[in-house]
Amino acid sequence: MSEQQDLSIPPSESPSSDDLPEGWLRVGALDMDAQGIARRPDGKVVFIEGALPFETVSVNVHRKKNNWEQGVVTDIHQESSQRVRPGCPNFGLHKGACGGCKMQHLEASAQVAVKQRVLEDNLWHLGKVKPETMLRPIEGPTWGYRYRARMSVRYVLKKGEVLIGFHERKSRYIADMKVCPILPPHVSAMLMPLRALIAQMEARETLPQIELACGDSVTALVLRHLEPLSDSDKQLLRAFAAEHGVQWWLQPKGPDTVHLLDEGGAQLAYSLPDFGVHMPFKPTDFTQVNPYINRVMVSRALRLLGAQKTDRVIDWFCGLGNFTLPIATQAGEVLGIEGAEALVARSRQNLKHNQALRAGLGSLARTTFVARNLFEMTPAMLVADGMADKWLVDPPREGAFALAKALAELHENHELRQDWTPPQRIVYVSCNPATLARDAGLLVHRAGYRCVAAGVINMFAHTAHVESMAVFELA
Repeated sequence: MSEQQDLSIPPSESPSSDDLPEGWLRVGALDMDAQGIARRPDGKVVFIEGALPFETVSVNVHRKKNNWEQGVVTDIHQESSQRVRPGCPNFGLHKGACGGCKMQHLEASAQVAVKQRVLEDNLWHLGKVKPETMLRPIEGPTWGYRYRARMSVRYVLKKGEVLIGFHERKSRYIADMKVCPILPPHVSAMLMPLRALIAQMEARETLPQIELACGDSVTALVLRHLEPLSDSDKQLLRAFAAEHGVQWWLQPKGPDTVHLLDEGGAQLAYSLPDFGVHMPFKPTDFTQVNPYINRVMVSRALRLLGAQKTDRVIDWFCGLGNFTLPIATQAGEVLGIEGAEALVARSRQNLKHNQALRAGLGSLARTTFVARNLFEMTPAMLVADGMADKWLVDPPREGAFALAKALAELHENHELRQDWTPPQRIVYVSCNPATLARDAGLLVHRAGYRCVAAGVINMFAHTAHVESMAVFELA
């Protein structure tokens, strides 16, 4: 919470509570942490955990600043029509509640509407950008969608039991999760057997984490262990794998040390069937959490990009090639750029893998992967990478500020550009509406672009996380 967050909230979103009984508040909106926003009669903003827009509530305030307060809802005097019963027994404001989800009490389509409003408000208030068209939100399954997860493990000596799951709300303790409806059903059903497995292991006190990664046909579990595992512990893992149909990977130190418990077996991978692309990955690689949404997101991004066989396209922050390889089925030439040589090497492997699978599907465009420090881009570096007709930009939460700034400087200084021309169209996929808005402001107000469209992607249902997509065209 900050003074800046408070001041950025328009008064129209947080109606005054001056016509209500003393102590009651009328909620006008949700913030980025899914807290209700209300205003006291004196104008002070109150952020309220558990409250929804259009509700009238009472609050237990536990934090006060000059311009804002923060608290937890204690009574709901007028309930929102969009309030629903949470679908998970671990959700709530009570002691021990899981901190993985924040919006299960809000109807799923209303969650998407809130996120769309967050995107629009960020674009306008932070970037002074108003998209010409708002895209229809990308939605999908709201339960059983989370194919990637990092779950903490703790052996509680006093109770003689093991906890596995996400942390409690605002706590370092692990929630006592017996099920998790946002995980795939077969993984949720595995939580209690996993707890029993860890409890049997000799190393149970030195196993802090299990990372989940599901592919199209393989479920991988990465066990972080602080001490070498005994042969008997490895046998317990093998027996569990055989019974539950999972693949065990071991991580003795950092992510680079991850390896299969036993070689062989099916390959961990996901597919993008619209493009005939097959993406192998390691369980610790970054891939999208929600495979259903990812397929639709990639298809929409490429439709908006509109690559032709005559086009050269640059995919900035290309990762393993989630967008690059589908683009290569449509464009004439593709350049994928990432920040680490190791990741670029993996992208090249995926390119070769898909080239070998293309029989009868048509060849891929000439595709190259290179490594760049994308957070220190300069106009000269941009020019050196050559001209492209279109860009796909998919940065991490920090956004693509250096890239947008370099593009703006080239637009403002023709001597720097020489014969270089900017891309006609940019499709920007974002996991942080604030950094998207910042970069959009640069592109629109300094780099000569129009924001022709934007919309949200509900990648993380029931959470306050906002993914989005925006399209920019040269004015």
